[in-house]
Amino acid sequence: MRIDLIIFDCDGVIADSEILSAEVLIDQLAQLGIVITLDDVRRDFLGRSFPTVAASIRDRFARALPEGFEATYRARLLERFAVDLTPTPRIGEVLTALTRPVCVATSSSAPRVARTLQLLGLTERFGPHVFTASQVARGKPAPDLFLLAADRMGCDPAHALVIEDSVPGLQAARAAGMRALHYAGGAHLAGQPAPDGARSFADWRDFLGLLASVEGAPA
Repeated sequence: MRIDLIIFDCDGVIADSEILSAEVLIDQLAQLGIVITLDDVRRDFLGRSFPTVAASIRDRFARALPEGFEATYRARLLERFAVDLTPTPRIGEVLTALTRPVCVATSSSAPRVARTLQLLGLTERFGPHVFTASQVARGKPAPDLFLLAADRMGCDPAHALVIEDSVPGLQAARAAGMRALHYAGGAHLAGQPAPDGARSFADWRDFLGLLASVEGAPA
């Protein structure tokens, strides 16, 4: 079955940013006496919106994050992005080679994804076709965001392919009736096993062959 739309997650798929986000969050929580690890971030926070992350921290540690925590976190993260953000290796080559419609659907805030794409020189590549969790009632793993993206792009969900690095993102794609590939090439997933049942790849040089395979054509 043909693929008419490719939906890219942003953090950890287009931008190698999840490791930076984790480091900033871990450091900022440590200043409050809340200790978490990179494994905690991968297991509990990856692919989820900040309000969901904040609720998870509150439930686990019986402490609400102080007023201003999110704003400070976002400001510090964008400062870190300005210095250290890089694209995932060879994603630019893939985006240049693709001729079919593409879009971004991310749990990140609109300002964060806009700044991310700007820093990576990809603002014009995606144009207005960037969708965030703030536009839907339920974030990943609910299908709402991906269904919104498909609707706005005029694509039947059955003909969309999602590229995700997180388990909630893969679950959202399945719930939306879309096919999905798991990208494991971000620094935050180095040495980690692929999620159960996921078709995973870690090198963008393999993507076009996988895309042909997903469509049922010879790779």
